[in-house]
Formats: sequence, structure tokens, C-alpha cells
Amino acid sequence: MLTISLTSIAQVAAPAATATPAATTTTAAPAVAQGGDPVKGKEVFNTNCAACHKLDAKATGPALRGIGAKYEKAWFYKWVHNSGDLIKSGDAAAIKVFEANNKIPMTPFPQLSEADIDNVVAYASEPKAAAVAPVVGAKLPGTETNAGGGISNDVILGALSLVMAILIVMLFLVNNVLRKVAAANGINVAPKEPTISIWKAFAKNQFLVLVTSIFLLLASAFFIYGYLMQVGVDQDYSPVQPIHYSHRIHAGSNGINCNYCHSAARVGKTAGIPSLNVCMNCHKNISEVSDTTATKDYSKAFYDAEINKLYKAVGWDKANQKYTGITQPVKWVRIHNLQSFVYFNHSQHVTVAGVACQTCHGPVQTFEVQKQFSKMTMGWCITCHRTTNVKMEGNDYYTKIHEQLSKKYGVDKLTAAQMGGLECGKCHY
Repeated sequence: MLTISLTSIAQVAAPAATATPAATTTTAAPAVAQGGDPVKGKEVFNTNCAACHKLDAKATGPALRGIGAKYEKAWFYKWVHNSGDLIKSGDAAAIKVFEANNKIPMTPFPQLSEADIDNVVAYASEPKAAAVAPVVGAKLPGTETNAGGGISNDVILGALSLVMAILIVMLFLVNNVLRKVAAANGINVAPKEPTISIWKAFAKNQFLVLVTSIFLLLASAFFIYGYLMQVGVDQDYSPVQPIHYSHRIHAGSNGINCNYCHSAARVGKTAGIPSLNVCMNCHKNISEVSDTTATKDYSKAFYDAEINKLYKAVGWDKANQKYTGITQPVKWVRIHNLQSFVYFNHSQHVTVAGVACQTCHGPVQTFEVQKQFSKMTMGWCITCHRTTNVKMEGNDYYTKIHEQLSKKYGVDKLTAAQMGGLECGKCHY
């Protein structure tokens, strides 16, 4: 359905972004623009045209703004309903439109009534809304300062430092005053005889030395073990990628299935990095994001610039809607990276076991910047194998072994551990 919508009306408005057809049969009054409901036309446009057209910028097809002033109504109806027949008939205008758009065949739209076409033209004939000029002195979203009357952290920190300094000075003053008062009353505050140092007293007590040594050795071993156990554990690792990719937008707002981009996860060991051609399946026509996509931290201009990075990488000429052949490699930063002595097969978990991607990778549909959600340690895997029941519904892969092991363990549901998921050779080979 996407391919149909991308190509179907690509040539309808070609002269709007290229040149007016040479045929003189389209020089009649702009009858197409007469009548029509722009509100209904917007609905038809979004359903049938928006996949490949924009009103004011060239996409797969040219811009549609002002299309009603270019064609005679009868000719325009024929073009939309079946442009192929019009081209075969030798119509000069039709051939001109076809060649101006890289000879992309247009899928017929016989289901659109003449009233539907009039409505689309009425919508495309509306004047372009003027851009809102920025207010001088206005602050951009996300740049607001704490001007709501609250006390800044620097002021609080300075006050606390001042109070601490006053307390220290008062402590010295009080100590000096007490010494002077004691001297005035003939009280000797100095010790009458020298006392032994606390460290010397500690060293003479062999029992305390032994207990302290054991405690320090155990504490050191504990902290060293804890530190070493974190080596190679990169939970929450979220590197900056050369091209910003928002899972929040793609998997969340647009509901794109994980396996559409990471198709290797269904049939292979690794999920793989999607080819940029997969990105271009959609972004060949989507050159900018909507205003509602922007957030406080990521503006519309930021997202549009990232799409342009994609175009530069694949060598896509947005203006002429074709590849230039000049490409640039994208050096993605790997996030999930198991140790070389660990074997993990995505297809075994995704296809056979039916494990959802979010089980290991977290709620990726909410991540603006992708990160490593899980620890991915041996203990984490073992815990999952011990607590996760094997999916048996509609899964003939485990039927025979399930019947045997369920009788052995006396259970209806088997965990991955009961099916051999804790054997060393399963993951370390």
C-alpha cells in the first residue's frame, strides 16, 4: 500500500515543481480549482497523496500548491484516474509530466470521484500560511532560567559555607575564652604527665591488631570483588551516534515493528545494524518531521538536520529525487556487545521462544537515545532461564521434549532451566 501511495500521484502535480507542460491543451481556465471543499480535500490528501507529496516542497512527487491553476478539469480527471492510458494515447502534456518525474509509473486512482479530486485541488489551492516571526527577546524552549523567584543553588551553597565558617570561628573563640577563664582562676589545663599516643596503645594490643587486620582484609576483598564484577558491565551505556535515531518516534509514535529494521533477529544470531536503504524506504519521502514531533530537548530543526545527514550518507538528492552515487559510511557506535566467549542466538529467543524485544532491551519505544537497558551478565541470564516458562502455545518445536520433561518434573509448564538452559555448553563453547 505504501508503494502505491508513493507513486500513484507523483506525476499529477509534476509541473508544480518542475516546469509547465508544453502541451497547449492545458491552457484553459483553471476549472479544476473551481468548487471543492478544502477540509475534505485535506483528508483525501493525507490518505492518498501525503505519502509522496508535500504542498510546498518536492518529495517523490512535486509540490502540489497551486496545482488547480495549471490544468483543465477534464484532463486532470483522466490523469488521476488512469495516467497510463493518457500517456499511451500520445497526450503531449501527459508525456511531459511522465518524463519530468523520472518516468515513474503512476498507479491509477479510479476509486477517487471527481468530487474527491476537486476537494484535493481546493485544499492545494489555499494560500500558504505565513511563517510566524520570532518575537525579539523571546526565549527558546528549554532555555528558560530560574526566574520564578526561587533561590538558586549557588546562593544556598554560599549561605551554608558562610554558616560553616562562622561556626568554626566561634569554636576557636570559645576555646580561647575557656582557656583564659581557666588560667585566671588558677586552673591548669595542661596534663600533669605525658600520656601515651592512641596509636602506640593500639599497636601494643595484639588482639585489636589481629581483629582490625582481618576486618581490613575482608573489606578490601569485598570491594575488589565488587569492582571486578563490574568490568564489562555497561548497563545504561548510551553513546552519541553519528546520526541521531529516536526509537521514541519510530517504534513509539509510528509503531514500527522492531523486526522491520532488525530483520536479522528473526533468522540469525545477531539482530544486525539496519542498512540505510531500510531507512530510505520511508525517508525517501519524509524529509522533515512534523511540529508535534519536537520535544523540549530536541527541536524540529534538529530532527530535520539529522534526516539531511542520512541523505548525505546515502547520496540522495532531495531536490531532484534521485541518488547521486556519492555515499559516505556511517560509523555507528555499538551499544550491546557480549563477550567473545558467550554464545547468544537472537532467532532462538525471538522466533522459537517468542521473547519480546523489550524483555532484554527495555521499553525501547520510549527511548529517545538508545541505551543498554539490562546488565547482560551471566547471573542475569540464569535468573531469566530459571523464572521464564517456555512458550508452548502454537510452538511445535518443543512438543516432544516438553511431554517427556513435564512428566519427569511433574509440572505443566517448563522453565528454560528445566529444559537444559543452565548447561554450561549452551552458552560457552
